[in-house]
Amino acid sequence: MTSIDTLWFTRCPVPTATGLAYKLGWLDDEFRPDGIAVKTLQDTPALGRHHYDHELPTLIREGGNLLALPAKAQGAPTRLVGLTWIDEWQSILVRPDSDITSPERLKGRRLALPAFRKSDIEENRRGRSIARGMSLAGYKGALASAGLTFDDVKLVEVGGGEGRRDRADGLGELWQGIEPLVRGEVDAVYVKGASAADAARRHGAVVGIDLDKLPDRRFRVNNGTPRPITAHEDLIAHHFDLLVRFLHQTLRAAEWAKTNLDGIRKVLEGETRSGAEGVKEAYRDGFHLALAPDLSAERVALFRQQKDFQLAYGFLDRDFDYDAWIDPRPLKAAQERLAGSTARRSPASATLPALT
Repeated sequence: MTSIDTLWFTRCPVPTATGLAYKLGWLDDEFRPDGIAVKTLQDTPALGRHHYDHELPTLIREGGNLLALPAKAQGAPTRLVGLTWIDEWQSILVRPDSDITSPERLKGRRLALPAFRKSDIEENRRGRSIARGMSLAGYKGALASAGLTFDDVKLVEVGGGEGRRDRADGLGELWQGIEPLVRGEVDAVYVKGASAADAARRHGAVVGIDLDKLPDRRFRVNNGTPRPITAHEDLIAHHFDLLVRFLHQTLRAAEWAKTNLDGIRKVLEGETRSGAEGVKEAYRDGFHLALAPDLSAERVALFRQQKDFQLAYGFLDRDFDYDAWIDPRPLKAAQERLAGSTARRSPASATLPALT
């Protein structure tokens, strides 16, 4: 078995127990005695493409499924080892004078649909056009909750397919539909996350439909709901215990989060590249109580729904054996390790550190 000196991970700019474990220093503490460095792709631009293709054997990825599922469909040697669910301000924005206040009122309206990015078409990496994928899924869920379909609305492509990443207003390449909304070219636009909340506020757009409030989770399935944790097959086959130890620290961080809401919000301002107000607006309703990954029957079924959606709407090259992709062993071992360490910990030593 080949030894490794670096364990890589990557996560999206959203609340994750993985990101917390890293910021708390627990991942470094766990692997430093073995001479193993823990590094993140976000701090290593030269390797950033592996967030999309997952071709780095020692990588653990916690990120949006619009990248994880297409990568698997194209043959990436990954296994699904966990799923999280964090509601993160999925909203349909409208102008302040709009009467769109419920999914039923979307009927007959013009909905902004971000174009496929030109490079993603050319390179056959359609899952990277995440704004388009999220918008389609968001609208589909909202419409379905009211018994409607895409036949009942008009989708209007917006953006040139290649948004600027350096825009001063923070819109970047994702939420190009906000400006057409303000100009009256469309009636509604899907957005999500803290940066979108900040952008909506700056442009005077308001929430017409709060998708997080739809009572049935199947109508809220999207890029990050559920969000997969995937690992390279080589890591599982040859360094299983390292993956278990990594997931154990992630589970510890999820426990820490339950009593450290202010600390999490502080971290999220940096993770999401947004202000305190945007973080508070986007992440609410006790999100910090449920950061731990699992492979529950509900999450597995909802994730299957998202896989089928991506296949139907042109984001996957082909279908694949979804059930065979799931490997519950690493997370189960990590959960057992957490239970054992919790049982051994005395009341005095059970206090987890505050984030500084």
